[in-house]
Amino acid sequence: MNSLKYREEFERLLANYHISAQAEKILAQLKLVILCGPSASGRNTIISQLIQRGGYSFIVSDTTRKPREDNGRLEQNGVNYWFRSEHEMLAELKAGDFLEAEIIHKQQVSGISLRELRRAYDAGLIAITDVDVGGFNNIVLVKPDTLAILILPPSFNEWVRRLYERSELPESEIRNRMETGSRIFAEAVNNKQAIVIINDQLGSAVDEVERLAHGGQPQNSRIAQKLAAQLLKQTNAYLAG
Repeated sequence: MNSLKYREEFERLLANYHISAQAEKILAQLKLVILCGPSASGRNTIISQLIQRGGYSFIVSDTTRKPREDNGRLEQNGVNYWFRSEHEMLAELKAGDFLEAEIIHKQQVSGISLRELRRAYDAGLIAITDVDVGGFNNIVLVKPDTLAILILPPSFNEWVRRLYERSELPESEIRNRMETGSRIFAEAVNNKQAIVIINDQLGSAVDEVERLAHGGQPQNSRIAQKLAAQLLKQTNAYLAG
């Protein structure tokens, strides 16, 4: 189980967070794509497919949580995340050296650092990463031209199946992820400017994100909004039971 020793200090800092002038300068010239979705929605797989196609730089987020097994393999530092101490992240947040950061599942802090943005900018690539729902909104506020996409599973039952098959998590962790999922589904319902994609067939979802990244217009918005409302209702009913 992960925990935050300095949670109150993170909360105070993040409530009034401002990025540095250096970060603002890099952001103004960087093309950025962010994907947000509940655990097991497939957002990381979509990003991996796009990286393989070329033209993208994956922004590796920093996190205070410990590495965990994903599909039987232990996460690697600098590949899945940069695993940082709370002291390290607090210091860099105080300096304004993160694009955004958020407390996730009430037990960890994750965010996008300035050094990762600089790496993508220097390589001349489209920066792409996955973020939680709080980071999703915070990034758009700081950089309004961000391509911000919400990824949905194709159905509630399929989502639950993926959650339980992904790894051997305790029931409390499953519940945390479902609570976060509820927030994401609510965002998809209420945020009329959000781009929402259903990840039913992986190849189609990857193609759609790439099309949008190169200036395409959103499609099937009404279908995605209707599914988001269904997912929100079913998830809240599950959590209430």
